[in-house]
Amino acid sequence: MRKWSPLIAVCLGTFLLLVDVLIVVVALPAISDDFRTDYTDLQWVIDGYALSLAALVLGAGSIADRFGRRRVYLIGIGVFALSSLLCALAPNEQALIAARILQGVGGAAMFACTAALLNFTYHGHDRGIAFGIWGAVNGAAAAAGPLAGGLLTEHLGWRWVFLVNLPVCLVALWFTVRGVSESRAPRGGRLDLPGTISFTVAAAAVTYGLIRAGEAGWTDGVALGAFAAGLAALALFLVVEARSEHPMLDLALFRRAPFTVLIVAAFLTQAAAFGYLPFSTVWLQQVLGNGPVDAGLYGALPMAAASLVVGAGAGRVLQRIAPRLTVGLGLLLIAAGNLLQARIDADSTGTVLVPGLIVAGLGVGSVLPTNASALLAEVPRERSGMAGGALNTFRQLGLALGVAVFGSVFADRVADGHGSPAAFADGVNATLRIASATALAAGILVLVLLRKHAATPVAAPALEEAQPSARR
Repeated sequence: MRKWSPLIAVCLGTFLLLVDVLIVVVALPAISDDFRTDYTDLQWVIDGYALSLAALVLGAGSIADRFGRRRVYLIGIGVFALSSLLCALAPNEQALIAARILQGVGGAAMFACTAALLNFTYHGHDRGIAFGIWGAVNGAAAAAGPLAGGLLTEHLGWRWVFLVNLPVCLVALWFTVRGVSESRAPRGGRLDLPGTISFTVAAAAVTYGLIRAGEAGWTDGVALGAFAAGLAALALFLVVEARSEHPMLDLALFRRAPFTVLIVAAFLTQAAAFGYLPFSTVWLQQVLGNGPVDAGLYGALPMAAASLVVGAGAGRVLQRIAPRLTVGLGLLLIAAGNLLQARIDADSTGTVLVPGLIVAGLGVGSVLPTNASALLAEVPRERSGMAGGALNTFRQLGLALGVAVFGSVFADRVADGHGSPAAFADGVNATLRIASATALAAGILVLVLLRKHAATPVAAPALEEAQPSARR
């Protein structure tokens, strides 16, 4: 059991932070009633968490490499637990949104360390098992958020959406202290503060622009201004990193084609696999009249279950297959699953989504663990936090882009149909077709460009990495 304590600690943290991306989707109507505020005013309960998570995860990975991944992970769990309590006790929507932003800070610290801790801890066949289970948890958590939120909201009240995090955080803390060894980059150097600040501004501005564009349209002045600010900050970040002796993100990593292809694949996977879920949930609840639990059962559970079965059951086997095939064909399964769901009409019930969600879940369970382990194999182990931070940053930006783009398409179709049930069905179908095309393009990209059978780290691990420091 002790051997798998680090995996349990990492999976618990991963599940928490990813479930909380969408867990409040089905709870928003109840929160709106409790606070007597407009439903749209609470959108930042979702977006504030996503914004801080996307903006801070790369910087957190760099900090973890330099000051200790176990230490940063523990701090992240503590911040996440405290902010969850603040969310549950929030007296109004402003306090809830502020607590959710803080929760994203804790989630970023945890997310930046997850893949790096597994990469450092496990080797050989154990590594395949660990990444398979972790990848399955990634897929299951992202899909299960609405279901978990529905169960808690319907039976216990919306505040339990956040209170349930506390005991899980305590268990995660216990397993981390008990089983995770400290690791860090052997050459600590100084913190790349200019790079950290410029990238955080860039990621925050772009994410905000995507959120704003999804709400107000792609020609909205505020959204365009956010995109312009994000691009300017990104340009500054690239200049800073190119000149820095201790960069937060080593740009030379992107000269390796497999690394770049896998980053792009992660970005597109999140958009294609999860970006449409909020809108199918809206259709299930507002048009079909399903309660929060039934909406989660039809709209999330099949994908979560299929992903978990594949990742946990076949993770070790998948790690032995060339990433080009596992990731590429997995993306094609996601494309097929999305297209299979896009058969909704005015007379459909929630069961129409189930076969496609299962197929997409099989793809998610194949892609996520292999994508992460293959990408980490492309970098020196002392850069694991950096690479993991980059991976998870692009994943969150992909999700934000997917929700924004699909949200605009969905809203336009509903408006064109004057809010009729057929219009809602047409809107969900449109988002699913675009998501399918996105996954198809990503799958072809991987199959064509990711020719390497197995990645080899670009540098041997240094002595400090080869021998973990004592837990403290």
